[in-house]
Amino acid sequence: MTLLQQFADLLSIITIGMCFVLKIPQILKLVSIKTADGISMLGLFLELTSYTVMTSYNYINGYSLLSYLEYPIILVQEYILIFLVLKYLSRLNTWSLLGAIVYFALSSCLLLGIVPKIILIFLAPMCTPISASSKVVQLLAILRAKNAESVSPLTWFISAFTNLTRVFTIWMDSADILLLGNFIISVLLSSSIMFSALYYRSRPLKQD
Repeated sequence: MTLLQQFADLLSIITIGMCFVLKIPQILKLVSIKTADGISMLGLFLELTSYTVMTSYNYINGYSLLSYLEYPIILVQEYILIFLVLKYLSRLNTWSLLGAIVYFALSSCLLLGIVPKIILIFLAPMCTPISASSKVVQLLAILRAKNAESVSPLTWFISAFTNLTRVFTIWMDSADILLLGNFIISVLLSSSIMFSALYYRSRPLKQD
């Protein structure tokens, strides 16, 4: 094993370790302030779609587990985050339960190979614009509200850092252009959200 490969494996382990706590600061922030103002529900659903498809894409293609283990780890945290946002926006109802059932049924079909692999190959390139859109929507939500009280800058810092490390590890493991493009764009947008959140959290709210 080359030194570069050993370094890539170390970065993968660090990335996976950080992803265990990626959404935790955001989750704790919501629980603390009990409001989801400034959090984009659409952004969360787009993010959920991207994570789900990329988990399935990597798994079906038999890529090294170390190169994508953060996806299922983040998915579990994403479920908790979406539940909390729905709760604080008072949108926990029959429709949200039905949506959850449909989501888990479709996710199972992807992971078990019930859905043809060609579908995943078609969906994977769409994850880059989907993932980018989720972050753009969140960024716009902060800019429009001029309020980032419920947004955790730490979560977005971890997101930017782990995406940056993945650029290197994916390049070493598979050099998959689709995955590389997705992570490079994610680094830029996650950083933008982090800096926007820091900017608005440092400013006193204007009184009308």
